[in-house]
Order: sequence, then structure tokens, then C-alpha cells
Amino acid sequence: MSFRVLLDEINGNITKIVNDLRIPQTDFVLEPAKEGFGDVTCNVAFLAAKHLKKRPFEIAQSVAEKYLPYLGGLVSKVEAHPSGYVNFFADNARLSKMIINATQTESFGKVDIGENARIVVEHTSVNPNKALHIGHVRNVVIGDTVARILAHVGYDVKVLNYVDDSGLQVADILVGFRNLGFSESPPAGQKFDQYCGDVVYVKTTEKYESEPSLQETRNNVLKDLEDGNSEIAKFAKVITRRVLEEQLKTCWRLGASYDCINFESEIVRSKLWPQIFEKLKEMNLIKFEKEGKNAGCWVIPSEGEEDKVLVRSNGTATYIAKDIPYAAWKLGLVEDPFYYKKYVQQENGRILWQTTLEENGEQRQSFVTDKVITVIDSRQARLQNIITKLISKFSTSAKSYIHLGYESVTLSSETAGMLGMDTQGKSAQMSGRKGLYVTADSVLDMLEAKVTEETKKRNPDFTGDLLRDTARKVSMGTLRYEMIKQDLDKMITFDLTKSLSLEGDTASYVQYSYVRALRILEKANKKPNFDASYELLTDERELGLVKTIGKFDLSVRDAANNLSPKVIARYCYSLAVALNAFYEHVRVLDGNDESLLNARLCLLVAFKSCLERGLHLVGIDVPERM
Repeated sequence: MSFRVLLDEINGNITKIVNDLRIPQTDFVLEPAKEGFGDVTCNVAFLAAKHLKKRPFEIAQSVAEKYLPYLGGLVSKVEAHPSGYVNFFADNARLSKMIINATQTESFGKVDIGENARIVVEHTSVNPNKALHIGHVRNVVIGDTVARILAHVGYDVKVLNYVDDSGLQVADILVGFRNLGFSESPPAGQKFDQYCGDVVYVKTTEKYESEPSLQETRNNVLKDLEDGNSEIAKFAKVITRRVLEEQLKTCWRLGASYDCINFESEIVRSKLWPQIFEKLKEMNLIKFEKEGKNAGCWVIPSEGEEDKVLVRSNGTATYIAKDIPYAAWKLGLVEDPFYYKKYVQQENGRILWQTTLEENGEQRQSFVTDKVITVIDSRQARLQNIITKLISKFSTSAKSYIHLGYESVTLSSETAGMLGMDTQGKSAQMSGRKGLYVTADSVLDMLEAKVTEETKKRNPDFTGDLLRDTARKVSMGTLRYEMIKQDLDKMITFDLTKSLSLEGDTASYVQYSYVRALRILEKANKKPNFDASYELLTDERELGLVKTIGKFDLSVRDAANNLSPKVIARYCYSLAVALNAFYEHVRVLDGNDESLLNARLCLLVAFKSCLERGLHLVGIDVPERM
């Protein structure tokens, strides 16, 4: 039970009043009111004004008068505002009791939108030739947070990670290892994924300019990769699995986990592509170019834009040709050709499966669904639109393929400087091919070092596991929060120093509010009784905190319906602001009124429980001390 109960009560009564006043059917809106205008506001008078030929204020007065017999539930007062809105004021004692007690139930904040429907969220999908950089982190965190939110609202969520182990970037590092003599062992202290990206990949791509013949070598490697039995393909499997092993460590460090790894090489060899290719030809969705720059290629015609090459003139498929059958497989539009085997047990105990074409004794898995959400940055929007349109031609059923796009991440000039990049005072744009990027691990390492330093200053008694645990939770929370607090269509400039501030819109500020509440509860040293005198909570900061807590499920519903992690991040921030206003103005432990003390302690426990759940949805843990 939450603020939603108040909205539902008012909605039911307004519906009756609309019928009594013979107002035509209107889709009136109820929403939490702005400060100073009650608790709930309704726009019904505006919608009825034209039909009744009256001013909105007159209609609002009639509605308010008709509502008087319904007072006594959760509404204590109703009034018509001169603007035409009808404003409702809650019975604070009843509302406080309902909300605070609800936080102690398992169902608090639950919204059953999904009704156990299967949904796939695919994210991360970093080419296995390099370490994850700070730009990839946004993908991981968005995808993981969306999956958490959807699971919370009742969907059966399966999380996939697509590994392009047969594409150009893998071919590049194979050329480096096989033709340019790079060692397969990284320098001491360097992760294998970072070595492949920083050294092998960058140096190999530089060589293409001075040694053009290497481009032909790469093309031959690409062809060999499509033959699973070739010596190159076997070597690629060894190298890419080593890279993937390190990438997954970084993802787990960020708090993400998965259900299935899908290897592109398995998709290529599954013979799904020939089926889809023939279907595309039969439906005249692609054409063969006989002349021009795309001569000998199969292309996807595009009105107003350049045609997209599907199969190159040398017979190799572009990556969109691999994405199309993969999308069809996820939506169950083709028969599943795969067997499955356990890849690894992840740090949180979740089993990670992988696709394979080799029959084995493992139980058959299913990752087919009616809805797929693919998290890919906005630069891939055109390709994703092409896939969406093509997939929609294959079936008339209500299948759904959603591209959840986001803008890129840059580093502030100050942060870039801390990490050894000279950007001449400008924010740093990253490029894996040029080696201009900062790995996620290096950012996390620096964050942990800074958090450790600050924590020692504030808490000299912190040592060992407690210090490490605090540094881990705060640094991971910092990075995750910075990746989701903005709208997805806004570019992020990540600044390490600002993100660790205990003031303003940061994870540290939110986490610190939790620690503040915890300290008060520890000092009180008593278990609150939730059969409390909630009518004693009359201070506007107390009531503001109660009502913010009560709006948790409204934010959950909004975030799930709009696939917007920012909504939960903003909610957690608003909850922290409400707690800090309460902390600054209400002296919880002062005074001799035991009933008031008990009610306030119940409120703090409710806040603590609510913030824990909200932060869990965005993958942020709460430290015990900071």
C-alpha cells in the first residue's frame, strides 16, 4: 500500500461525481500536487468546461462540494483552486500509518505490470578484442538497471550478452598475434583484455596504413573465421574466450550478471543465416547490385539514404547480416538450432549459459520471447531501425523488437588528466581503434582509491574488510549513478571529483543519507513499535518524507513503462533530499515524548527500507558507514 491507494480512492469518488454531474466521459488525470496545493490535484474541470459551457473554476467548485460526503477516508479536505484544479488534502495520520507500515511488507513497491511474461534484455555486447571502457559502462549499467526494474514489476527477464567473436575487430587482433608477432602473454600486471585493446589492436590497425597487404590478410582471416573447423577459428576461440573472461570480471565488478552468452560464431555456423537470406530474397527485401560501388554485393535498399551492404562482393557477411538471424532467433521466428551448456557460475551465484552447436547432456534452455529490448548506443540507430523493419516483415504476430538507444560518454578534462590523457582542456572523446579511451577498471580503481582515502580521514578506525567493502560500494555506486541519472538521449561528461561529492546529485549524497538514518537508529538503541501514534508526525519535513516514501511504486511504474532508469535514480535522490531536510530540522533523539520518538524511529526505518529497495533497482549497495 502506498500513495497509489490515496489516488485510487480519489479516482473512484471523482468517477461517481462525474456521473452525478452528468459530465461526459473524460480521461481526467490525478497526480501528486506541487507543494502548497494539497497532496493530489485533478484536471477534471478543464475537460468538462467546453461541454458544460462553464468556467473551470465553477466546475471545480461543484466537484469539490460533491466530494464532501466522501471525506473521512484518506482525504481530509478538498478545495477548488481559482485556476480550475481540484486539490485534495490527505488525512496525514492515516496516510502516514498506511505508508510506514507498508514499507515493512515484502510487497512494498511492487507493481505487477509484467504478469510473468517473458522478456529479453540484451546489453554489454562488447567486441572481445579489448577491455571495457567508460563508454561501455553506460551500456552495462542501463541494461542491468532496466532488467532489474522489469523483473521487479513482474516480468520473467532473461539477460543476454552477444559476443561478436567472428568480426573485423577480432580479425585485427588475430592478425596481430599471427602475422605481427605479438606475444600471447600480456606484461606483468596488465589484464589480457586491456593488453589486446591497448597494444595488439591499436598497433595492428596502425600497420594497415604502412602495409596495405595486411588488409588482404585480414580478409582471409575473416573468411576462415566462418569455418568453425579452421585452424584460425580454433585459435580465435582461445583468444576471444580469454578476453571475455576478463571482460566479465569487469561487468561483475559493476554489479551486472547475465543468463546467456550468445557467440556470433555459433550463429554463423547454425545455418540460420542461409534461411533468412533466402527469405529476404523471396520477399524482395534485398537486391543484388551489378554495378556501381556496391557491385557484386547484396544490399538492403533504403529510401533517401545510402543502401546498406548485407553481403560483400567477396561473399563475407557484414555484421547486420549476422544481427538479423539473431534477432529472428530471439523472437522465436526461426527454430532454435542451439544446445546450451554452463559457461560459468557468476559471482552472485547465477548460472551463465552459452549457446553451442554441440549436443550435450545439459537440460535444454529457452531464451525465446515475444519482446526483446536491445541496448545499443544511438550511433547504431539506423542499423537497428533496419533490423526492426525487416523483422516486422517476417511475422504478423505481435512480436516486438525495441532498440533502447543512449548517447555517448566523455571524460572531463580534469578526469582525463588524472588518467594520463592530455586533452588540452577539453572533454575527452574516446576511440578504441586509436587507443584513446580509459578502461572501466582504471576508473573503478581510481574511485576506490579516492573513496578509501576519504573514508580513512573520516573514520580512522576503519580497517581491512570494512574499509574495502565501503570503498567498493561507494565507488561502484558512484559510477552506476553517473551513468543513469541523465536522460538516455543526453551525452554524459563524467567527472571523477564531482561524482564523489557528498553534496548535490551524486550517489555519495544518496548513500550518505542512508548512513545518517542508520546512525540515528543505532544511537536510539531501541526497536520501534509500528503500532505507533502517527498523528504526532506533524512537522512538514516529517510529512514530506512520509509522502516521498509513499510515491515509490509510482516511480517504479513510470520507470518500467518508459524503460527509464533515470526515474528511479531521481526518486532515490528526492528521497535523500527529504531525509536530509528531516535530519536538519527534526531533533529525533531530543525530548521526553516516547510516543513521538517511537513514531519518528518508525519513519526512519521506513525510509531505510525504501531507499534500500530503490537503490537495489539501480544496482547500488548501501554502506553501513561512510
